[in-house]
Amino acid sequence: MAHPRIVRPVASAVAAFVLLLAFVFTGDGSLSGQAPARPAKPVAGAPAAAPAVTADSVFRVKAWDQFVSMRGSSPFKDLKWQFIGPTSISGRVVDVAVANRKGKTRVIYVATASGGLWKTENEGTTFEPIFEQAASVQGGNVEVAPSDPNIIWFGTGEANIFRSSNAGVGVYKSTDTGKTWQHMGLPSTHTIARIVIHPTNPDIVYLAAGGHEWTDNEERGVYKTTDGGKTWDKILYVDAKTGANDLVMDPTDPNVLYATTWQRIRNKWNDPRTLPGYTGTGIHKTTDGGKTWTPINQGLSVPDRRGRIGIDIARSNPNVLYAFVDNYEIARQAKPGEMDSYGRPKQGTIKGAEIYRSDNKGQAWKKVSESNAFMEGAAATYGWVFSQVRVDPNNENTVYFMGLALNQSTDGGKTFKVLRGMHSDHHALWIDPANSDNLLNGNDGGVVMSYDFGKTWRQFTDNLPAVTFFNVAFDMATPVHVYGSVQDHGSYRAIVDLGKGRDKIPTQAFEETLGGEGTTHAIDTSDNNTVYASSFYGNLDRADFSKPGTTGGFRTMPFQMTNIMPKAGEGEPPLRGQWMAPTIVSPHDPNVVYHGLQYVFRSMHKGDAWERISPDLTGNVVSMIGDIPYQTLYALAESPKRFGLLYAGTDDGHLHITRDGGKTWTELTANLPQKKWISRIVPSTFDEGTVYVTQNGKRDDEFAAYVYKSTDFGKTFKSIVGNIPCGPVNVIREDPSNPKILYVGTDMGVYVTTDGGTTWTVLGGNLPSTFVHDLVVHPRDRIIAIATHGRGIWVMDAVPVQKK
Repeated sequence: MAHPRIVRPVASAVAAFVLLLAFVFTGDGSLSGQAPARPAKPVAGAPAAAPAVTADSVFRVKAWDQFVSMRGSSPFKDLKWQFIGPTSISGRVVDVAVANRKGKTRVIYVATASGGLWKTENEGTTFEPIFEQAASVQGGNVEVAPSDPNIIWFGTGEANIFRSSNAGVGVYKSTDTGKTWQHMGLPSTHTIARIVIHPTNPDIVYLAAGGHEWTDNEERGVYKTTDGGKTWDKILYVDAKTGANDLVMDPTDPNVLYATTWQRIRNKWNDPRTLPGYTGTGIHKTTDGGKTWTPINQGLSVPDRRGRIGIDIARSNPNVLYAFVDNYEIARQAKPGEMDSYGRPKQGTIKGAEIYRSDNKGQAWKKVSESNAFMEGAAATYGWVFSQVRVDPNNENTVYFMGLALNQSTDGGKTFKVLRGMHSDHHALWIDPANSDNLLNGNDGGVVMSYDFGKTWRQFTDNLPAVTFFNVAFDMATPVHVYGSVQDHGSYRAIVDLGKGRDKIPTQAFEETLGGEGTTHAIDTSDNNTVYASSFYGNLDRADFSKPGTTGGFRTMPFQMTNIMPKAGEGEPPLRGQWMAPTIVSPHDPNVVYHGLQYVFRSMHKGDAWERISPDLTGNVVSMIGDIPYQTLYALAESPKRFGLLYAGTDDGHLHITRDGGKTWTELTANLPQKKWISRIVPSTFDEGTVYVTQNGKRDDEFAAYVYKSTDFGKTFKSIVGNIPCGPVNVIREDPSNPKILYVGTDMGVYVTTDGGTTWTVLGGNLPSTFVHDLVVHPRDRIIAIATHGRGIWVMDAVPVQKK
């Protein structure tokens, strides 16, 4: 099949200014016992909702230039963000690459999931960030040119498509070991799984693009450049749902390549999975540098049960290839009441990880791994996160596959053992071609090294701070604590130490606290000892730090913990909670707690007893109820001005208000121009009728900024996005001292306005480009704290902003 030649695009300037338009939308919500299953209709005479802004990744590249310009001219450019930690943990690593320099220490490159690209020239004694300022720093793949170690390629966009992954904007190239970078196009690929560089000609590069995470698109498949990235050919394409996941070159013939394709889409209510009729997932081979491709799937599992496939070739014997196939065929049905690791009803046990081997360059495959509980559990139902396989370059029978653990076989893939002594969830492995005892591994805890064939591991935490926080909250203790939860680590807290000055706040190791990896924290600031944590899809616990510790799992925590999760009524559908379900303590009475699932629950007694005070506030579409809770509340807030004035926003775009403590609810959805995920609701501290709402289009692969203000309890909304060039917007906050000062956290950084949203500017001049998931302003200490999903917790003195 012929494929078009792609010239590296120049982003259009038009889209960057579409968001500067402000609209006012009016409409009347109606009292509803249950939210409708379709978008609410605006009332007659109300202005029609504006069409969705076309804000793709081409738009994001242009918006980044505008962001950089705004940052350079910002009146706050000299204000410094201060990193406070944690120094005790690291974060998800998706790829590693090594450049061996004759007579010198090797150079190691580490691609993090959302903290950019890092480099060490001293075996990890120190790491330096070398790619931390771009429209997206989400790591996909990093490769060093075999013929020139100065040339580095970095593909953005994580192929593992986690719930917290963010889209990339194409591929970048450095010709000076990472000192400078040039964008080399392909912005709409969103995920780049593998880059392969010709062994002698660094201008010839192959790239496996997975495509969009949430929507269909044409920009996926295998691409090739012969001019160093100036132009690209799409040389392997299946369809708009099927991307390329892995790519490997025959070390004896650079015209022979093997590519795996993966047909997948991520729904908001299901993890990626195979579906009946899927035929796009498989393995392909070219012997002419990509001009023609042949499917080579003989012996693999059935096509519509094949999940993600990883592939590698034995450098010591290129006849031998291994493939890790994620097999969705059911091995055993679930037992009644059986739950998965997140407390959700189990759908059955799939065959999961299977290792196949070919001894004839892919002509036929044979399953060599065992069919047993070990292999079924090695990746469980999360093979779409892993599915990586590596062959020892010096021994065709030593093979590794990555899953929840790093697994090693020395008998050609027949049996495996777990390599221990490191964090779980594995995504990257490099094996030293000069000494197979030397291993470099990337996992959800960071990067580790072994010099003894995996028996022991050297870990790096305090010098690779790629920590992926979801949230941040504070108490009113002296000194103040900040709380947050970290992907695949758990929940942590630390003090913000102002003892040495507001511009010299030290870094901290952080301590473990109540909650899991995806947790909303709410602190009773009347005593600073009572903490609520909504973890793992809304499961709610309460901690009392004034009482002796509770032993849970493998450790004792310095608090007493009680589960206070509301229960579904008899005969009612199961409760649905978001990954980060909202829990709030009433600003009027610390005994009153609200918890958001598909309903709003209220406790007048710190969670000891609950009442449901709302109907289902979501669309409640049956076909959108899957194994990932969706159609749930994501934003919940009570007005600081009046008890019982509550707003609730959902992940499927519904917005409601109650002014009488939940007796009646009015839907406001039609009053917003877009029906998108509501990421934050902030009722004003200064005016009872004023409320701020942000929306987020990430899960539609759409990146506009949506920021709205209402001064009439949500009857009308006005866009105050102003000159913010790009989203997605994750959070908005009102300054506690001045209603005209607002802060917005986006996937590019932090913006501030001092005129109520007419104009915005970038806050601070030194923050790495990273995903700002949450932001709080401490009213007493006047400190701004942000939770970044990739670079830990940062703080800033708010006083200079408040004095402007």
